[in-house]
Amino acid sequence: MKIVLLVFFVLGGRYANDYSPKEITLYGKVVKIVDGDTYDILLNNNTTRRIRMEGIDAPEKKMPFYKVAKDHLGILCFGKMVRIMQSSTDRNGRSIAKTYLSNGSEIGLLMIEAGYAWHFKKYSSDLQLAKAEIKAKNNRVGLWVDENPVAPWDWRKNQSQHKQQIPVQGVGK
Repeated sequence: MKIVLLVFFVLGGRYANDYSPKEITLYGKVVKIVDGDTYDILLNNNTTRRIRMEGIDAPEKKMPFYKVAKDHLGILCFGKMVRIMQSSTDRNGRSIAKTYLSNGSEIGLLMIEAGYAWHFKKYSSDLQLAKAEIKAKNNRVGLWVDENPVAPWDWRKNQSQHKQQIPVQGVGK
């Protein structure tokens, strides 16, 4: 046992990481749409898991196109059986995953093609998503009808900076 642990530490745990699967495949039914890039899935073991769709970023609450993006995601997958390919989890415990309908369509790509999400280039180098975003932008579909739509990551950054700049009111004035 000591030798096995020693080998593990000497190799830096590489054996466990290099030979473990990078993606986990899960199947289930979409039971809740949270927003345009997040939903809950009911797994076969009767538990739910929150899924953050990999490679896309959709408008946040209070942003233009938030509701239409959320509704469009619902039209695409609510109540349907899907296959997810989980690549990781985020700091909020959500599964980061590609989501596939029974016909093989990937939902994140469909959201970008419809113009209701951006390609999240900071976390994805997927050329298919990049091309779909360019096409949606050029065709001015969905949120691209706006002259200068604000990306969700810029909107979130602006919101956090705004919160930091709000002066605290004095007590008893």
